[in-house]
Amino acid sequence: MCPRDTNDEKEVIMKIFSYDSTGNKTPIDFDSFTFSGGEEHIRFNTVDFSTTVKIEIFERLTDSSKLVQLMIAVDALKRLSNQAFPIQLVIPYFPYARQDRVCVEGEALGAAVMASFINNLDFAKVTIWDAHSEVSPALLNRVVNVPQINLLDRCNELSQRLSTGELTLISPDTGASKKTMKIAETFSGEPEVIQAQKMRNLKTGEIIKTEILGNVNGKKVLIADDICDGGRTFIELAKILKDKGAVEISLFVTHGIFSKGLEVFEGLIDAIYTTDSFRAAAEFSTNNKIKLQIIEM
Repeated sequence: MCPRDTNDEKEVIMKIFSYDSTGNKTPIDFDSFTFSGGEEHIRFNTVDFSTTVKIEIFERLTDSSKLVQLMIAVDALKRLSNQAFPIQLVIPYFPYARQDRVCVEGEALGAAVMASFINNLDFAKVTIWDAHSEVSPALLNRVVNVPQINLLDRCNELSQRLSTGELTLISPDTGASKKTMKIAETFSGEPEVIQAQKMRNLKTGEIIKTEILGNVNGKKVLIADDICDGGRTFIELAKILKDKGAVEISLFVTHGIFSKGLEVFEGLIDAIYTTDSFRAAAEFSTNNKIKLQIIEM
């Protein structure tokens, strides 16, 4: 069940399941609302835990209110169950993962703050998808990090085109190179890999320069990375790829935020592939000029 906020009818994405010893899962019913003072509230309805061996919470932690809802839900479940069985958490998108280093004095290490919050809830297992770097999994207790290639493998179209070498892989920066090489290795080295490099102003985040270290003339290319927010990195990269003669440009990102919409990619990127980690498939906006495919998990 996906309960609705009783105040403004906004859908609550958090889903909670009870598992029995055979692996069958049953949704746990609850109500959620926000008090006028801003306090989040969770109330579970009648729950039969007689066959329960574990509880799993699935949530997209995309804003601060969901963090509080998660904390409240865990406390309520522990009280209801007398902590008789483990509680596991699935958060496909790990929030604050991009804040995994302190670049400028005075900044917080956001990934560590978020990991501490989750660790304090004492989950038996925490599952995330395609961590931004090795920092987040290292900070989380009892974590399972689902690799990007496992998610991409669920897209038959991309898998087929990569396995035949039809697509050339583009690594957008040195940070993405390991994951890009892993994709190529999974397909027995069939797809060629070309490295791109970008230079940023550390204080403003502005991309100063982008370079392509290889020949893309006449090729169909696939840019692979973990997160797309506003899309500036991929816009600048696509411009260079087009200038260098790429005939088709596609983008695969695990976590599609697309805070500026898909319109910013018009005329530059032909197709976008992403998962439903950041938002449910029905919540994505569409664009007639760009093919969008959501890999649902």
